[in-house]
Amino acid sequence: MTSPANTNLSTLGEFGLISRIASASKQGAGVITGIGDDAAITALTPGMQLLTSTDMLLEDVHFRRAWHDPYRLGRKSLAVNISDIAAMGGIPRWALLSLAIPAGLPLDFLDDFVRGFLTMSEEHGVSLVGGDTCASRSGVVISVTIMGEQFPERILRRSGARPGDDIWVTGTLGDAALGLKLLEKQLPLPEGEGRGEGERNFLISRLLDPTPRAAAGLALAESALVTAMIDISDGLLSDFGHIAGQSHVGGLIRIAELPLSAPFRACSVHFPELRYDSALTGGEDYELCFTASPANRKIISDCMKKCGIEATAVGIVTSLSGVRAVHEDGSPYHTKMNGFKHF
Repeated sequence: MTSPANTNLSTLGEFGLISRIASASKQGAGVITGIGDDAAITALTPGMQLLTSTDMLLEDVHFRRAWHDPYRLGRKSLAVNISDIAAMGGIPRWALLSLAIPAGLPLDFLDDFVRGFLTMSEEHGVSLVGGDTCASRSGVVISVTIMGEQFPERILRRSGARPGDDIWVTGTLGDAALGLKLLEKQLPLPEGEGRGEGERNFLISRLLDPTPRAAAGLALAESALVTAMIDISDGLLSDFGHIAGQSHVGGLIRIAELPLSAPFRACSVHFPELRYDSALTGGEDYELCFTASPANRKIISDCMKKCGIEATAVGIVTSLSGVRAVHEDGSPYHTKMNGFKHF
């Protein structure tokens, strides 16, 4: 979607912008009528139930244009929604995209944003089927609604964790939190030969272009071994706290078991106070946190490896309420940071 030199958003207009987006979109599974009518028409796979989630990204709250190039912003806008469907063990299918656009926003910015959004949609089989556009008197506002589907017996909720279950996480934790600190210049680059820029780019990419664990979530749902699941958007302690609350249980997180990437370790080596706090409370990793019986550890580990991802058991579900982090000797670890809260 390359814009002619004499074209801008004001001359293109709202319906021209919508047509521009529609022309770049492809219709996938279950779409009967997509962009262009008063409502989209989609068909569920027989026997499946509909899963729906929505997220908003506000400029200077969730992202800064100075840091976030439009292509990766488009990818992230959809990725964080796909992550919600993954956390339910669902199959992402259809998305609605709404944009509030400030005056003077370059059309090239929107073109690159949509290109990123649609690239992410193609990677995960999601069809853009509608949305809305309007003017914004402040910054860019992005609202995405995603719909997915799954057989009812496979849908995973937050409410099934049982005392004695293992607490698992996919991937590594804390990368996005350190990426943010690097962008804010609160953390220097690691020193040493050949080090620094590679670690920086990895951590910042984990923040700006997260990978939703859709394949892993689906595989875990199909395994029928998982008792509860959530995605990690606000930090492990905070998000597992939602599982604990819904399941009426507690949890013990062993900080020595937290999976940390090599770039994370390199950047945090001189800041030990950041290491565990970032992994426990940093947020925006969009990994999965789930619970399962200890009897199924090997099966779950093998299942995740088939999806091309590592999963780590980091704690245990307890019958006592509250979620605690502990050292190897069992003594409590007290965080200085808290998971993200809007209010």
